[in-house]
Amino acid sequence: MREGQDNEGVSPRREVPDATDVDDGIGVDPLGDADRLREEQAKKNFAKVGSARPTTLLYTYGPGAIIDLPHFTIMPSGLDDWERIWRRRDADPATIHAPRLLEAVQIMLGHQVRELRRFPWQPSRPGIRRDGDDLGVPARVFPQWLRCTGCDLLAPLSRFVNGYHNTHPFRPDQAIFEHIDCPGRLARGNGSRRLKNADKRKRKRRSPCVPARYLIACPNGHLDEFPYDWWVHEGTHCVKAFHPELAMTDTSQGVATAFISCRACGARRSMAQAQGEEGRKRLPRCRGRHPHLGTFEKDGCEAEPRVMLVGASNLWFAATQSIVDMPRFDPAEIKRDRVEILRRGVGNWREKIGTDTDILRMRLETAGAEAAALCDLSDPELLELLSALDAPGESDDDRLKRRENWDPVDLLVPEWNYLLQEPPGDRHEDPASGLAVSPRSLGDVPEGVSRVLAVDRLRKVNAVLGFTRVDDYDRVDDSEARLVPLARSGQPSWVPATEDRGEGIFIQLDEAAVAEWEAKVLASPVWAAHRAAHRRNFERRFSETAKQVDPDDRLAPPRYWLVHTLAHGLIRQMAMSSGYGAASISERLYAWPATERREAAAGMLLTTTASDSDGTLGGLVSLSEPARLAEIIDHTLRAMTRCSSDPICARRIPQDPEDFLHGAACHCCAMVSETSCERANRFLDRRFVVPLSDFELGSAMADVTVPDLAFFSDYRAM
Repeated sequence: MREGQDNEGVSPRREVPDATDVDDGIGVDPLGDADRLREEQAKKNFAKVGSARPTTLLYTYGPGAIIDLPHFTIMPSGLDDWERIWRRRDADPATIHAPRLLEAVQIMLGHQVRELRRFPWQPSRPGIRRDGDDLGVPARVFPQWLRCTGCDLLAPLSRFVNGYHNTHPFRPDQAIFEHIDCPGRLARGNGSRRLKNADKRKRKRRSPCVPARYLIACPNGHLDEFPYDWWVHEGTHCVKAFHPELAMTDTSQGVATAFISCRACGARRSMAQAQGEEGRKRLPRCRGRHPHLGTFEKDGCEAEPRVMLVGASNLWFAATQSIVDMPRFDPAEIKRDRVEILRRGVGNWREKIGTDTDILRMRLETAGAEAAALCDLSDPELLELLSALDAPGESDDDRLKRRENWDPVDLLVPEWNYLLQEPPGDRHEDPASGLAVSPRSLGDVPEGVSRVLAVDRLRKVNAVLGFTRVDDYDRVDDSEARLVPLARSGQPSWVPATEDRGEGIFIQLDEAAVAEWEAKVLASPVWAAHRAAHRRNFERRFSETAKQVDPDDRLAPPRYWLVHTLAHGLIRQMAMSSGYGAASISERLYAWPATERREAAAGMLLTTTASDSDGTLGGLVSLSEPARLAEIIDHTLRAMTRCSSDPICARRIPQDPEDFLHGAACHCCAMVSETSCERANRFLDRRFVVPLSDFELGSAMADVTVPDLAFFSDYRAM
């Protein structure tokens, strides 16, 4: 079926297309037909419409998201369509070796995930060349309802497809859809109809078309075109035309909104009626559509749909996972890594090898550097790995049970344990992971800071698991059904990943001091207010998990607030001395109390990374020198005692019915870019780091006596 037409005749009880029916009517193939273009000796791949960085495609505009191009919007397709790209290349897809991250992905998505693949990258070359034109992320035009800017015509993409052009060899951003022979806007004047702002003698023109900005989404991750035809006719069909012409006009009278009108029967309806709680009752039922996959849920969807705009921030939330690659200590983990390397190295030679270690070594020597390194193992060790390779894998039921008990903190524990180790010598580099660390003396850092490491080189690997709509995905005990799949089967064999290299500074806080401070905070009325606000915020979420989980289990502990707020202050201060912008410095926080599964942690790794294989230039590591770091920490703490928004900021403590997840923190003092913060500027409070002078409490808690809650209590306002 053609995508631009599948909304016609939608009703609240319309039969939903079968999930096996793939919606492939995309009008223009954004991937392009490389073979046809090559046969025609075309100078340009007309289907290339833009470019984006891999990290952007991972966190902001991944599969299922909407990318706003200069003249229209597109949606990256699911992973099934990506396979078409790899089949056009002679070489195998480029993969990223990160066993620890792959294990986490398998827990979430299943053991059928065998690879972390890089994005299909098209290298830049001078001149007009055909090499690599078939590379890139496949995408589809979405939404496929467009509005003519010249005459306000609202129609499916098929109406304007003949007006598509993208001809400049070096400017794919100039790709555009135009309405051919646009008549212009009609207006009434002097008793007769005339062309507005146009001379009748002018020929009909080509007017640019822009996406119709309204969509329908639901909390289960479905997204659909808005049914304009059904809406303007209030659930029926036009009585004068089977496919009537529609128009979308904007007005600023009273409340700015758009009106949909039918040029055949004259029906007219405001889009404002579809907004809000009352508007949701007027919408048709969700059809369970996944436009990035081109599929519909077999039985539709019972979730309540809602109108959303194309550029809405809650239209797409990436569910990602990342690690900093560090050496393994656990023998069980080392064995699992070796088994996985052996699996890739052996390939389809398993039956031929049997138990012959000589044949095995011959095979491994030609299977890459990692596999060749296994040849150094003894025969009994190799046979043990072969036995583990042949052992039955974990069942899906066992995986789901393990997933229920899995915590994202589990990925951080190995990193924390390694960073606690004192490196041998002045600089130690692990050849396998590429991690290089150098110990630093403390110098004149404030009491409470117990250890500093310069991380000269590091490798960070990021992978996307899926995404959600309307509501962000909580990886702890959240419903697996809320995670929108990346492949039509729901069981991808690989997921996209990126690999960045860079540098960082590791700062550890004194555990005894943190534990003593944390006990004081837990007993304070300020923490009681934060806990109550978090409960209100959690219960107001759209996800069903809010009804099944104790909100207190999801509240970050006080030590996390301390480390998080301090990290933000350091990021802002380091940006002024390192040569990197604040948005390019990111945090990795290690802050959790002791449990039966792990020891307590209180520290941070501030990093900057780049996709270039050479990494970064050392501007951040240079700040780890004792004198410079002591000066930076001192300036950070003193700056945090005052905010340009004080006393309003300093007195901020959430009170019923407020549900914000921060205290004395705002964009003037503690909040940073979303690229730097791992928790979207939540769980921040300056009063947990430094004293806030006379602004400790707001009027709502004026009668409450609160002890000094600052971890660094010696720092007073400048």
